[in-house]
Amino acid sequence: MSKKKVCKVCKVFVTGEQCQLCKGNQFSNNWKGRVTILNVEKSEIAKKIGVTNNGEYSIKSN
Repeated sequence: MSKKKVCKVCKVFVTGEQCQLCKGNQFSNNWKGRVTILNVEKSEIAKKIGVTNNGEYSIKSN
């Protein structure tokens, strides 16, 4: 099982070699906190952090 990493652009957690949202390949293993968005249309948190897709996101990453 590969360790999760965070896309530096989208802040979404990624397990493969390419971000499923932005198709980027720049990742960070240094992150703090996570939030899971289940319904992006109804989520106030998603609106505040600028998320447009359901998924698991880091709150802060380097």
